[in-house]
Amino acid sequence: MTDAAAVIVAARFAFDVAALFLWGAGFYLWRLVPAEIGAGLWRRLSAARLTAFAGLVLAVVVTLPSRTALLGDGWSSVTDSTLIGSLLWNTSIGTAWLVQAALAGALALLVLARRDSPAVTAPMAAALLASTTLTGHAATYEGWLRALHQANAVLHLLSVGAWIGALVPLLLVLPLLANRATAAGAGLALTRFSTMGHVAVALVLVSGGINTVLIVGGLPTDTRSAYQVLLIVKIAVVGAMVSLAVVNRYLLVPRLRLWIGAPKALVAGTLAELVLAAAAIALVAWFGTLQPTQ
Repeated sequence: MTDAAAVIVAARFAFDVAALFLWGAGFYLWRLVPAEIGAGLWRRLSAARLTAFAGLVLAVVVTLPSRTALLGDGWSSVTDSTLIGSLLWNTSIGTAWLVQAALAGALALLVLARRDSPAVTAPMAAALLASTTLTGHAATYEGWLRALHQANAVLHLLSVGAWIGALVPLLLVLPLLANRATAAGAGLALTRFSTMGHVAVALVLVSGGINTVLIVGGLPTDTRSAYQVLLIVKIAVVGAMVSLAVVNRYLLVPRLRLWIGAPKALVAGTLAELVLAAAAIALVAWFGTLQPTQ
């Protein structure tokens, strides 16, 4: 892997982590968490949100020169205005980058103006996630099949974000269950997360399977292909995440008031899901730069 390719992978990882978090956390706090605790939780996530915003903007900024270096003659090509112009205006990579730059810039302005509420941030983060399907494997087909693949890829990304992005504010919801003043709101937020989680996980699995068939042409069984090997590892990681989610929901949540160690175990299980999610996102960022037959 060249230096430029490594930067692209790192930028895609940072972009995806930030956008998935902002979409999932924003949607959860906007639509599913009672208002009496939602606003406070959004404020408590300010450091995480600012980090995500900064990572998002930085990822977009470094992607264009990295793409230029990869397509040209190395880093010396980043000053080649003709190559940059051709990349921006004549390729799907350029189209996706322009959309992402516009959305990231608008989001940055909202942050500076302190207008980045969940109701604003979540839709913009969703649009940023959707923009990644303008190029890459989701844009390889033509006509209706291309539209179908892109729509399925958007559904997959939004479902993933709704699941794992919401896990971060959920960690802040759990301690509120022990406080009499916030227990009712926290309990409702936990119940709504559970309902949403069932739908999100089901959509992740179904849309992920469709993506795999559309990209690979079937099951990823070719161990000579680095892309397919990494995809197999990613599927295993997602399987572990689903298993943890099932344990958390059906073993630990019902015991929150019956077993003194259940709250800590649930927090640990949620953190483990987030670690596995980061590994899965890193794998996607890596094999997303490869061809299915490589």
